[in-house]
Amino acid sequence: MRRIALVTLVVDDYDEAIRFYTEALGFRLVEDSPRPDGSRWVVVAPSEDDRAGALLLARAKGAEQRARTGDQTGGRVGFFLHTDDFARDHARMLAAGVSFLEQPRHEQYGTVAVFQDLYGNRWDLLQPADA
Repeated sequence: MRRIALVTLVVDDYDEAIRFYTEALGFRLVEDSPRPDGSRWVVVAPSEDDRAGALLLARAKGAEQRARTGDQTGGRVGFFLHTDDFARDHARMLAAGVSFLEQPRHEQYGTVAVFQDLYGNRWDLLQPADA
């Protein structure tokens, strides 16, 4: 079996990113391990199923990486968070202060709304039509 296990997301600060992803989005902290170079290996995941994919939160190093924080996909939606209960997760995220850029809409493929993470990266919260 082949799968994408991790996707790197460049962040400004490990602890603020962990708080956002675990508290506002409801992800779980999978790992937070110090590295010999002073960085940390920080992994968060939206599910208990590790096969569902996870994010590696990597602190920006240098001006080039800092400039990309929050705009890793050039302003496009770059991340897709699937849910089996859109209304539940949308309400919880709003209550946690997550910034949605639009009202939920119903498309042929499901219910969706674009939101931003704490750095400005765009995400879709999506309940697929077949969920």
